[in-house]
Amino acid sequence: MEFNAKQIAGVLNGEVDGNPDVTVNSFSKIEDGKPGTLTFLANPKYVNYIYTTQASIALVNVDFIPDPERKLPETLTLIRVQNAYSALSVLMNMVEQSVPRKSGIHPMAIICSPDSVPSEDCYIGAFAYIGENAKLGNRVMIYPQVYVGDNVTIGDDTVLYPGVKIYNGCSIGKRCIIHAGVVIGSDGFGFAPEGDILMKIPQLGNVVIEDDVEIGANTTVDRAVFDATVIRSGVKLDNLIQIAHNVEIGANTGIAAQTGISGSTKVGSNCRIGGQVGLGGHIKVGDRVNIGAQSGVLGNIKEGKAVIGSPPIEVKDFFRSSLLFRKLPDMSKTISQLQKEVEALKNKI
Repeated sequence: MEFNAKQIAGVLNGEVDGNPDVTVNSFSKIEDGKPGTLTFLANPKYVNYIYTTQASIALVNVDFIPDPERKLPETLTLIRVQNAYSALSVLMNMVEQSVPRKSGIHPMAIICSPDSVPSEDCYIGAFAYIGENAKLGNRVMIYPQVYVGDNVTIGDDTVLYPGVKIYNGCSIGKRCIIHAGVVIGSDGFGFAPEGDILMKIPQLGNVVIEDDVEIGANTTVDRAVFDATVIRSGVKLDNLIQIAHNVEIGANTGIAAQTGISGSTKVGSNCRIGGQVGLGGHIKVGDRVNIGAQSGVLGNIKEGKAVIGSPPIEVKDFFRSSLLFRKLPDMSKTISQLQKEVEALKNKI
């Protein structure tokens, strides 16, 4: 499909700065821009590329002011928008939605209960398994080799990509995206010491995932001991994350890859958690908390905090401390030299 700058600006409520008739039919990174493509500038670290990109259209924030000593490419048209990154997302979603969606039930899918699938507007791929009394909403897409256990419910417009496993009794809301290899509802890590033996504690709860959640590939969400492990609406989980039993993650929180959250921990809403973060069990993280990558959290964090480190401290204090870390070898040498000088002075007295 091909669109001109004027049409794109109309969709985004943007303002054209340049040729309104220039057309594009694809996207490109700003540093690798090609003629006939649309790019964007949202991160200031990439601003130099806007003076060399070969892209035909660039989305920029309304407050972008070109360097008066540098010249933008003559072939480049700007579209000024409130938020270039979110505007790009709008356009890419439009492209994705224009691709014909899969539909129909493959003859090699196994559906245990005839009323599990409401109509032919669902897609059930080959070798998918839909258990007893499972309930799928409208326009659900189940890719090949997905396992949906007994008594599972899945809301309208949710997509389960190949190899997803949903254990018995779990609930997934509307418009969720569950990527390949995700396991939802496997047993939590619950064992009671009995002498030298670890006795398994049955995990009798389930997992409840609310609406508009996206879960990245090979992430696992364990079922609760009792009640439910809960992922609230709008949560976005990256690949390779471990969510333990009875955890609750608040609405619109985003968590990056390789993070692990231990049992019964509560994470608030609108949090941002970096990659490889470890959260201990039975702690509470408040709303709007930012936790930097590779942090190790063993205690509660109050709402609105931005922390990093193990144990975590406030970000500004961490970076002040990091300046000292680099000086420690020299400081150690200085202290050793001072100790020698003090000993020499003592010997003279």
